[in-house]
Amino acid sequence: MMEIFAFYFFGALSLAMFCVVVTTQNLLYALVALAAGMIFISPVFFLLGADFIGIAQIIVYTGAVVVVYAFSLMFFDSNRNIIEKRQSKIVLYCLGTLFTLLLLAVMIIAPILTYEQAQTLSGGVSPLQEGVPDGHMIGYQLFTQYLIPFELAAIMLLVAMIAGIILAGKRMDRSLTLISDQQINEELHTHEGGHL
Repeated sequence: MMEIFAFYFFGALSLAMFCVVVTTQNLLYALVALAAGMIFISPVFFLLGADFIGIAQIIVYTGAVVVVYAFSLMFFDSNRNIIEKRQSKIVLYCLGTLFTLLLLAVMIIAPILTYEQAQTLSGGVSPLQEGVPDGHMIGYQLFTQYLIPFELAAIMLLVAMIAGIILAGKRMDRSLTLISDQQINEELHTHEGGHL
């Protein structure tokens, strides 16, 4: 009974925080709500017995991804009004509806196919061993069966980090927060006119 209450409690808190993320116009409020939502998801993993994923949720998403968002927010003026160009609202709504239906279809069909495939491959037996902690099994699988994809992902992250440093080093002598809105709009129009 207590587990059901905890599941619905933390689920409601997560949904509330993510609703704040998509509805607020203040970027700092959205960032704090995103971090809180990520933290409130982790108890659900702990309730399911997936301790490693729960800890990774806190460390990776809250501790790393949200911090990256915070650092990127420091480079922009979060109080500046964002002007969006919408060519056609009908196309926007159609694409949004199509994407939502596709996402719902994947969310409904994927668990069914995955469960059937897992039952076929394992013969209905779970690959987890009794008495072995969740983190040990993940580490064993990661560094034996999935060692090459793990190393390739590490190399891709290294390349992305080097590319980010190189791109951030360009035009560091110029601050966008000190430029007026009129100058930014003039540069945008000049840049778009050059492409036309």
